[in-house]
Amino acid sequence: MRHKKNKWAAFTRQQLRTRRAALARQLPNVEATLRGSLQHQSRRCGKAGCRCNAGELHGPYMYLSVRTTRTRSRLLYIPADAAEEVSRRIETTGRIETALAEISAINLELLARGELT
Repeated sequence: MRHKKNKWAAFTRQQLRTRRAALARQLPNVEATLRGSLQHQSRRCGKAGCRCNAGELHGPYMYLSVRTTRTRSRLLYIPADAAEEVSRRIETTGRIETALAEISAINLELLARGELT
């Protein structure tokens, strides 16, 4: 089994610290985070004689899928006028998580070198 090469090993301590500081400065506002994923769904209303009974479903409607436990998720309806903001917040969360993962990897490299402080 081949081990994945550590991309940070070639950097100097100062380069690692500079990169870490730059990442930390670029972190978006953590208050604007929203974890989940957007889903579009069409629905049947169940009313007799409605067009949806013939296959012409209502929607599409936007929902936020949020994990409530390890095995369960819940859907939360997103009104059309909130969709752009919700999408932006989900994207912000992704950028924060990516930056934090990179900061953590840099800290791990510094720790392995005995230079974390």
